[in-house]
Amino acid sequence: MYLHKHLVILLTILCSTLSCCSYKDHQNIKTITRTLLAHHQPKLRRVNVDHYGANANGTDDSMAFIQAWDNACNSSDATEFVVPKNKVYHLKPITFSGPCNPKLRVKVYGTIKASSHKTDYEEDRRHWIVFEDLDNLVVEGGGTINGNGRIWWIKSCKVDQTQPCIGAPTAVTFTNCTNLRVNNIRIKNPQQMHLTFHNSRNVRASNLRIIAPAKSPNTDGIHITGSQSVRVINSIVKTGDDCVSIVDGSTNVVIRKITCGPGHGISIGSLGKNNSEDQVSNILVDQAILSNTTNGVRIKSWQGGSGYARNIRFENIIMHNVSNPIIVNQNYCDRKEKCPEQYSAVQMQNLVYRNIKGTTNSEVAIKFDCSQTFPCKAILMENIVLNREGDDQGDMKAACSNVMLSTLGKVTPRCE
Repeated sequence: MYLHKHLVILLTILCSTLSCCSYKDHQNIKTITRTLLAHHQPKLRRVNVDHYGANANGTDDSMAFIQAWDNACNSSDATEFVVPKNKVYHLKPITFSGPCNPKLRVKVYGTIKASSHKTDYEEDRRHWIVFEDLDNLVVEGGGTINGNGRIWWIKSCKVDQTQPCIGAPTAVTFTNCTNLRVNNIRIKNPQQMHLTFHNSRNVRASNLRIIAPAKSPNTDGIHITGSQSVRVINSIVKTGDDCVSIVDGSTNVVIRKITCGPGHGISIGSLGKNNSEDQVSNILVDQAILSNTTNGVRIKSWQGGSGYARNIRFENIIMHNVSNPIIVNQNYCDRKEKCPEQYSAVQMQNLVYRNIKGTTNSEVAIKFDCSQTFPCKAILMENIVLNREGDDQGDMKAACSNVMLSTLGKVTPRCE
Protein backbone atom coordinates (compact mmCIF):
# COMPACT_ATOMS: atom_id res chain seq x y z
CA MET A 1 0.00 0.00 0.00
CA TYR A 2 2.75 2.44 0.94
CA LEU A 3 4.61 1.89 -2.37
CA HIS A 4 1.48 2.05 -4.54
CA LYS A 5 0.22 5.22 -2.90
CA HIS A 6 3.50 7.04 -3.30
CA LEU A 7 3.88 5.86 -6.90
CA VAL A 8 0.50 7.42 -7.73
CA ILE A 9 1.53 10.67 -6.04
CA LEU A 10 4.82 10.70 -7.95
CA LEU A 11 3.08 10.14 -11.31
CA THR A 12 0.61 12.91 -10.54
CA ILE A 13 3.41 15.35 -9.73
CA LEU A 14 5.29 14.43 -12.92
CA CYS A 15 2.19 14.89 -15.04
CA SER A 16 1.53 18.28 -13.48
CA THR A 17 5.07 19.63 -13.79
CA LEU A 18 6.06 18.19 -17.17
CA SER A 19 2.65 18.36 -18.83
CA CYS A 20 3.40 14.90 -20.20
CA CYS A 21 0.02 13.40 -19.40
CA SER A 22 -3.19 13.80 -21.28
CA TYR A 23 -6.50 14.61 -19.62
CA LYS A 24 -7.34 10.91 -19.86
CA ASP A 25 -4.11 10.03 -18.03
CA HIS A 26 -5.04 12.38 -15.19
CA GLN A 27 -8.45 10.75 -14.88
CA ASN A 28 -6.93 7.27 -14.87
CA ILE A 29 -4.54 8.24 -12.07
CA LYS A 30 -7.46 9.57 -10.00
CA THR A 31 -9.37 6.33 -10.56
CA ILE A 32 -6.37 4.24 -9.52
CA THR A 33 -5.93 6.37 -6.39
CA ARG A 34 -9.56 5.98 -5.34
CA THR A 35 -9.46 2.23 -5.95
CA LEU A 36 -6.28 1.73 -3.94
CA LEU A 37 -7.55 3.81 -1.03
CA ALA A 38 -10.95 2.08 -1.04
CA HIS A 39 -9.33 -1.35 -0.84
CA HIS A 40 -7.25 -0.26 2.13
CA GLN A 41 -9.92 1.49 4.22
CA PRO A 42 -10.34 -0.11 7.65
CA LYS A 43 -13.13 -2.65 7.59
CA LEU A 44 -16.21 -1.63 9.60
CA ARG A 45 -18.25 -4.37 11.26
CA ARG A 46 -21.75 -3.79 12.56
CA VAL A 47 -22.93 -6.01 15.37
CA ASN A 48 -26.71 -5.66 15.60
CA VAL A 49 -28.33 -6.87 18.82
CA ASP A 50 -31.30 -8.18 16.80
CA HIS A 51 -29.02 -10.73 15.17
CA TYR A 52 -28.29 -12.21 18.61
CA GLY A 53 -31.90 -12.73 19.60
CA ALA A 54 -33.03 -9.34 20.92
CA ASN A 55 -36.79 -9.17 20.38
CA ALA A 56 -37.83 -5.70 21.58
CA ASN A 57 -41.22 -7.16 22.46
CA GLY A 58 -41.31 -6.47 26.20
CA THR A 59 -39.37 -9.56 27.24
CA ASP A 60 -35.83 -9.46 28.60
CA ASP A 61 -33.17 -8.78 25.96
CA SER A 62 -30.17 -8.86 28.29
CA MET A 63 -28.65 -12.13 27.03
CA ALA A 64 -28.77 -10.96 23.41
CA PHE A 65 -27.01 -7.73 24.38
CA ILE A 66 -24.29 -9.62 26.26
CA GLN A 67 -23.65 -12.00 23.36
CA ALA A 68 -23.54 -9.13 20.88
CA TRP A 69 -21.19 -7.23 23.17
CA ASP A 70 -18.81 -10.17 23.46
CA ASN A 71 -18.63 -10.39 19.68
CA ALA A 72 -18.09 -6.65 19.21
CA CYS A 73 -15.62 -6.38 22.07
CA ASN A 74 -13.40 -9.15 20.72
CA SER A 75 -13.42 -8.01 17.11
CA SER A 76 -10.13 -6.88 15.58
CA ASP A 77 -11.90 -4.54 13.13
CA ALA A 78 -13.49 -1.16 13.69
CA THR A 79 -16.86 -2.21 15.09
CA GLU A 80 -20.25 -0.68 15.82
CA PHE A 81 -22.47 -2.24 18.48
CA VAL A 82 -25.90 -1.30 17.13
CA VAL A 83 -29.18 -0.84 19.00
CA PRO A 84 -31.67 -0.28 16.14
CA LYS A 85 -34.07 2.66 16.02
CA ASN A 86 -37.85 2.57 16.46
CA LYS A 87 -37.63 -0.30 18.95
CA VAL A 88 -37.72 -0.59 22.75
CA TYR A 89 -35.36 -3.13 24.33
CA HIS A 90 -35.77 -4.24 27.96
CA LEU A 91 -32.69 -4.92 30.08
CA LYS A 92 -31.98 -6.22 33.54
CA PRO A 93 -28.84 -4.89 35.29
CA ILE A 94 -26.04 -5.38 32.79
CA THR A 95 -22.29 -4.76 32.62
CA PHE A 96 -20.39 -4.20 29.39
CA SER A 97 -16.84 -5.11 30.39
CA GLY A 98 -13.48 -4.54 28.76
CA PRO A 99 -10.79 -4.44 27.83
CA CYS A 100 -12.05 -4.44 24.26
CA ASN A 101 -11.13 -3.56 20.74
CA PRO A 102 -10.11 0.14 20.97
CA LYS A 103 -12.09 0.91 17.79
CA LEU A 104 -15.48 0.17 19.31
CA ARG A 105 -18.52 2.43 19.04
CA VAL A 106 -21.87 1.88 20.70
CA LYS A 107 -24.66 3.23 18.51
CA VAL A 108 -27.90 3.64 20.44
CA TYR A 109 -30.55 4.57 17.90
CA GLY A 110 -33.56 3.05 19.64
CA THR A 111 -34.69 2.94 23.28
CA ILE A 112 -33.24 0.86 26.10
CA LYS A 113 -35.62 0.50 29.04
CA ALA A 114 -34.93 -0.86 32.51
CA SER A 115 -36.63 -3.92 33.92
CA SER A 116 -39.70 -3.09 36.01
CA HIS A 117 -39.02 -5.96 38.43
CA LYS A 118 -37.04 -4.92 41.50
CA THR A 119 -36.13 -8.55 42.13
CA ASP A 120 -33.87 -8.32 39.07
CA TYR A 121 -31.62 -6.00 41.08
CA GLU A 122 -31.02 -8.28 44.07
CA GLU A 123 -27.34 -8.84 43.23
CA ASP A 124 -26.59 -5.13 42.76
CA ARG A 125 -29.09 -2.48 43.81
CA ARG A 126 -26.81 0.43 42.87
CA HIS A 127 -26.26 -0.03 39.13
CA TRP A 128 -28.30 -0.71 36.02
CA ILE A 129 -26.07 -0.21 32.93
CA VAL A 130 -22.31 -0.25 33.52
CA PHE A 131 -19.43 0.22 31.07
CA GLU A 132 -16.12 -0.72 32.70
CA ASP A 133 -12.40 -1.02 31.90
CA LEU A 134 -12.64 0.42 28.40
CA ASP A 135 -10.33 2.61 26.30
CA ASN A 136 -11.37 4.79 23.35
CA LEU A 137 -15.05 3.86 23.67
CA VAL A 138 -17.60 6.03 21.87
CA VAL A 139 -21.29 5.96 22.84
CA GLU A 140 -23.65 7.93 20.60
CA GLY A 141 -26.63 7.66 18.30
CA GLY A 142 -29.47 9.91 19.46
CA GLY A 143 -31.39 7.14 21.20
CA THR A 144 -32.94 7.00 24.66
CA ILE A 145 -31.98 5.21 27.87
CA ASN A 146 -35.03 4.98 30.14
CA GLY A 147 -34.42 3.98 33.76
CA ASN A 148 -38.10 3.31 34.47
CA GLY A 149 -37.55 5.12 37.74
CA ARG A 150 -41.08 5.69 38.97
CA ILE A 151 -41.26 2.24 40.57
CA TRP A 152 -38.28 3.29 42.71
CA TRP A 153 -39.29 6.87 43.49
CA ILE A 154 -42.58 5.96 45.14
CA LYS A 155 -40.64 3.81 47.64
CA SER A 156 -38.04 6.47 48.43
CA CYS A 157 -37.90 7.69 52.01
CA LYS A 158 -37.84 11.26 50.62
CA VAL A 159 -41.25 10.67 49.07
CA ASP A 160 -42.72 8.31 51.68
CA GLN A 161 -41.19 8.76 55.13
CA THR A 162 -42.52 5.39 56.25
CA GLN A 163 -40.07 3.71 53.87
CA PRO A 164 -36.46 2.86 54.80
CA CYS A 165 -33.73 5.00 53.21
CA ILE A 166 -31.97 2.60 50.86
CA GLY A 167 -30.09 3.21 47.62
CA ALA A 168 -31.40 2.72 44.12
CA PRO A 169 -29.52 2.06 40.87
CA THR A 170 -27.69 4.65 38.83
CA ALA A 171 -28.99 4.41 35.27
CA VAL A 172 -25.66 4.59 33.41
CA THR A 173 -22.18 4.29 34.94
CA PHE A 174 -18.81 4.55 33.22
CA THR A 175 -16.06 3.26 35.48
CA ASN A 176 -12.33 2.91 34.84
CA CYS A 177 -12.65 4.26 31.31
CA THR A 178 -10.07 6.32 29.41
CA ASN A 179 -10.45 8.45 26.29
CA LEU A 180 -14.22 8.13 26.52
CA ARG A 181 -16.70 9.95 24.26
CA VAL A 182 -20.43 10.14 25.02
CA ASN A 183 -22.41 12.16 22.49
CA ASN A 184 -26.04 12.79 21.60
CA ILE A 185 -27.75 10.47 24.07
CA ARG A 186 -30.98 10.98 26.02
CA ILE A 187 -31.27 9.57 29.54
CA LYS A 188 -34.62 9.83 31.29
CA ASN A 189 -36.38 8.75 34.48
CA PRO A 190 -33.45 7.04 36.21
CA GLN A 191 -33.91 4.84 39.23
CA GLN A 192 -31.61 7.26 41.11
CA MET A 193 -28.75 9.12 39.40
CA HIS A 194 -28.82 9.46 35.61
CA LEU A 195 -25.15 9.31 34.59
CA THR A 196 -21.93 8.74 36.54
CA PHE A 197 -18.31 9.04 35.44
CA HIS A 198 -16.26 7.12 38.02
CA ASN A 199 -12.48 6.73 38.15
CA SER A 200 -12.22 7.72 34.51
CA ARG A 201 -9.83 9.92 32.55
CA ASN A 202 -10.05 12.05 29.43
CA VAL A 203 -13.83 12.08 29.13
CA ARG A 204 -15.74 14.16 26.59
CA ALA A 205 -19.53 14.32 26.85
CA SER A 206 -21.70 16.52 24.67
CA ASN A 207 -25.27 17.05 23.51
CA LEU A 208 -26.78 15.06 26.35
CA ARG A 209 -30.46 15.36 27.26
CA ILE A 210 -31.06 14.32 30.84
CA ILE A 211 -34.65 14.50 32.02
CA ALA A 212 -36.65 13.54 35.11
CA PRO A 213 -39.52 15.21 37.01
CA ALA A 214 -38.71 18.03 39.43
CA LYS A 215 -39.90 15.95 42.39
CA SER A 216 -38.04 12.75 41.51
CA PRO A 217 -35.76 11.96 44.49
CA ASN A 218 -31.94 11.80 44.30
CA THR A 219 -31.93 11.92 40.51
CA ASP A 220 -28.63 13.76 40.02
CA GLY A 221 -28.05 14.46 36.35
CA ILE A 222 -24.30 14.12 35.77
CA HIS A 223 -22.20 12.86 38.67
CA ILE A 224 -18.39 13.04 38.43
CA THR A 225 -16.31 11.17 41.00
CA GLY A 226 -12.63 10.29 41.12
CA SER A 227 -12.18 11.38 37.52
CA GLN A 228 -9.67 13.59 35.73
CA SER A 229 -9.84 15.67 32.55
CA VAL A 230 -13.60 15.64 32.06
CA ARG A 231 -15.44 17.99 29.69
CA VAL A 232 -19.23 18.20 29.55
CA ILE A 233 -20.63 20.65 27.00
CA ASN A 234 -23.84 21.67 25.22
CA SER A 235 -26.19 19.63 27.38
CA ILE A 236 -29.60 20.02 29.00
CA VAL A 237 -30.42 18.70 32.46
CA LYS A 238 -33.90 18.79 34.01
CA THR A 239 -34.16 16.75 37.17
CA GLY A 240 -35.07 16.45 40.85
CA ASP A 241 -31.57 16.82 42.33
CA ASP A 242 -28.22 18.33 41.31
CA CYS A 243 -27.94 18.94 37.58
CA VAL A 244 -24.20 18.36 37.93
CA SER A 245 -22.39 17.09 41.03
CA ILE A 246 -18.62 16.87 41.34
CA VAL A 247 -17.12 15.00 44.27
CA ASP A 248 -13.90 13.60 45.72
CA GLY A 249 -10.93 12.84 43.51
CA SER A 250 -12.09 14.93 40.57
CA THR A 251 -9.75 17.42 38.92
CA ASN A 252 -9.48 19.31 35.64
CA VAL A 253 -13.22 19.33 34.98
CA VAL A 254 -14.93 21.70 32.53
CA ILE A 255 -18.71 22.15 32.52
CA ARG A 256 -19.63 24.48 29.65
CA LYS A 257 -22.92 25.54 28.07
CA ILE A 258 -25.17 23.59 30.41
CA THR A 259 -28.86 24.42 30.71
CA CYS A 260 -30.10 23.38 34.15
CA GLY A 261 -33.56 23.42 35.63
CA PRO A 262 -35.59 22.29 37.33
CA GLY A 263 -33.13 20.79 39.78
CA HIS A 264 -30.77 21.66 42.60
CA GLY A 265 -28.19 23.48 40.50
CA ILE A 266 -24.50 22.76 39.99
CA SER A 267 -22.71 21.42 43.06
CA ILE A 268 -19.22 20.68 44.23
CA GLY A 269 -19.71 18.14 46.98
CA SER A 270 -20.78 17.21 49.40
CA LEU A 271 -17.24 16.67 50.68
CA GLY A 272 -15.81 15.41 53.95
CA LYS A 273 -18.72 13.26 55.09
CA ASN A 274 -18.02 10.98 58.07
CA ASN A 275 -14.74 12.81 58.75
CA SER A 276 -13.32 11.77 55.38
CA GLU A 277 -10.54 13.55 53.48
CA ASP A 278 -11.78 14.72 50.08
CA GLN A 279 -10.06 16.68 47.32
CA VAL A 280 -11.51 18.54 44.35
CA SER A 281 -9.54 21.01 42.21
CA ASN A 282 -9.29 22.83 38.90
CA ILE A 283 -12.98 23.08 38.06
CA LEU A 284 -14.51 25.47 35.52
CA VAL A 285 -18.24 26.06 35.15
CA ASP A 286 -18.76 28.39 32.19
CA GLN A 287 -21.77 29.70 30.24
CA ALA A 288 -24.41 27.90 32.28
CA ILE A 289 -28.08 28.87 32.35
CA LEU A 290 -30.02 27.94 35.48
CA SER A 291 -33.80 28.35 35.74
CA ASN A 292 -36.12 27.68 38.68
CA THR A 293 -33.49 25.72 40.59
CA THR A 294 -33.10 25.31 44.34
CA ASN A 295 -29.47 26.41 44.13
CA GLY A 296 -27.32 28.09 41.55
CA VAL A 297 -23.66 27.25 42.04
CA ARG A 298 -22.89 25.56 45.34
CA ILE A 299 -19.92 24.14 47.21
CA LYS A 300 -20.77 22.12 50.30
CA SER A 301 -18.79 20.15 52.85
CA TRP A 302 -19.52 18.48 56.14
CA GLN A 303 -18.11 19.55 59.47
CA GLY A 304 -15.31 17.28 60.63
CA GLY A 305 -13.99 16.51 57.17
CA SER A 306 -10.62 17.48 55.72
CA GLY A 307 -8.96 18.05 52.35
CA TYR A 308 -9.72 20.87 49.95
CA ALA A 309 -11.87 22.37 47.22
CA ARG A 310 -9.66 24.82 45.36
CA ASN A 311 -9.03 26.51 42.03
CA ILE A 312 -12.71 26.59 41.14
CA ARG A 313 -14.21 29.13 38.73
CA PHE A 314 -17.85 29.94 38.03
CA GLU A 315 -18.04 32.28 35.03
CA ASN A 316 -20.56 33.78 32.59
CA ILE A 317 -23.63 32.35 34.27
CA ILE A 318 -27.27 33.42 33.90
CA MET A 319 -29.85 32.60 36.56
CA HIS A 320 -33.64 32.89 36.42
CA ASN A 321 -35.65 32.61 39.65
CA VAL A 322 -32.96 30.66 41.51
CA SER A 323 -33.47 30.26 45.26
CA ASN A 324 -29.82 30.27 46.39
CA PRO A 325 -27.74 31.69 43.54
CA ILE A 326 -24.30 31.52 45.16
CA ILE A 327 -23.71 29.39 48.22
CA VAL A 328 -20.66 27.99 49.99
CA ASN A 329 -21.35 25.89 53.06
CA GLN A 330 -18.56 24.37 55.12
CA ASN A 331 -21.05 23.38 57.80
CA TYR A 332 -23.37 21.20 55.75
CA CYS A 333 -25.67 18.97 57.78
CA ASP A 334 -28.37 16.72 56.36
CA ARG A 335 -30.38 16.51 59.57
CA LYS A 336 -33.43 18.22 60.96
CA GLU A 337 -31.62 18.89 64.23
CA LYS A 338 -28.40 20.89 64.42
CA CYS A 339 -25.23 18.89 63.87
CA PRO A 340 -22.65 18.99 66.68
CA GLU A 341 -19.92 21.56 66.05
CA GLN A 342 -16.57 20.13 64.97
CA TYR A 343 -13.21 21.78 64.47
CA SER A 344 -11.89 20.40 61.20
CA ALA A 345 -13.19 21.24 57.75
CA VAL A 346 -12.54 20.90 54.04
CA GLN A 347 -10.51 23.97 53.04
CA MET A 348 -12.19 26.19 50.44
CA GLN A 349 -9.75 28.44 48.59
CA ASN A 350 -9.06 30.15 45.28
CA LEU A 351 -12.70 30.43 44.25
CA VAL A 352 -13.67 32.84 41.45
CA TYR A 353 -17.20 34.06 40.70
CA ARG A 354 -17.19 36.19 37.54
CA ASN A 355 -19.90 37.64 35.31
CA ILE A 356 -22.93 36.15 37.05
CA LYS A 357 -26.30 37.82 36.66
CA GLY A 358 -29.94 37.00 37.12
CA THR A 359 -32.83 36.84 39.54
CA THR A 360 -33.62 35.12 42.82
CA ASN A 361 -36.75 34.52 44.85
CA SER A 362 -34.79 34.63 48.13
CA GLU A 363 -33.74 37.39 50.46
CA VAL A 364 -30.20 35.95 50.72
CA ALA A 365 -28.67 35.80 47.25
CA ILE A 366 -25.06 35.16 48.28
CA LYS A 367 -24.11 33.02 51.25
CA PHE A 368 -20.69 32.04 52.58
CA ASP A 369 -21.10 29.90 55.71
CA CYS A 370 -17.45 29.11 56.34
CA SER A 371 -15.53 27.49 59.17
CA GLN A 372 -13.99 29.54 61.96
CA THR A 373 -11.02 27.17 62.06
CA PHE A 374 -10.55 26.87 58.28
CA PRO A 375 -12.11 30.01 56.78
CA CYS A 376 -12.76 30.33 53.06
CA LYS A 377 -9.67 31.97 51.52
CA ALA A 378 -8.78 33.84 48.33
CA ILE A 379 -12.35 34.34 47.11
CA LEU A 380 -12.88 36.75 44.20
CA MET A 381 -16.25 38.12 43.12
CA GLU A 382 -16.29 40.13 39.89
CA ASN A 383 -19.28 41.60 38.06
CA ILE A 384 -22.06 39.93 40.03
CA VAL A 385 -25.56 41.39 39.62
CA LEU A 386 -28.45 39.54 41.27
CA ASN A 387 -31.94 41.03 41.62
CA ARG A 388 -35.25 39.94 43.08
CA GLU A 389 -37.49 37.96 40.76
CA GLY A 390 -40.43 39.71 39.07
CA ASP A 391 -42.13 42.61 40.84
CA ASP A 392 -40.69 41.67 44.23
CA GLN A 393 -38.30 44.49 45.02
CA GLY A 394 -37.80 43.58 48.68
CA ASP A 395 -34.50 43.73 50.47
CA MET A 396 -31.80 41.37 49.32
CA LYS A 397 -28.50 40.67 50.99
CA ALA A 398 -25.34 38.62 51.18
CA ALA A 399 -24.70 36.59 54.34
CA CYS A 400 -20.97 36.05 54.76
CA SER A 401 -19.07 34.60 57.70
CA ASN A 402 -15.41 33.61 58.03
CA VAL A 403 -14.55 34.45 54.42
CA MET A 404 -11.52 36.28 52.99
CA LEU A 405 -13.05 37.91 49.94
CA SER A 406 -12.20 40.60 47.40
CA THR A 407 -14.36 42.19 44.70
CA LEU A 408 -13.94 43.74 41.25
CA GLY A 409 -16.50 45.72 39.29
CA LYS A 410 -20.11 45.82 40.37
CA VAL A 411 -21.10 43.24 42.96
CA THR A 412 -24.63 43.25 44.29
CA PRO A 413 -25.55 42.25 46.90
CA ARG A 414 -22.19 42.61 48.57
CA CYS A 415 -20.74 40.98 51.67
CA GLU A 416 -20.43 43.53 54.46
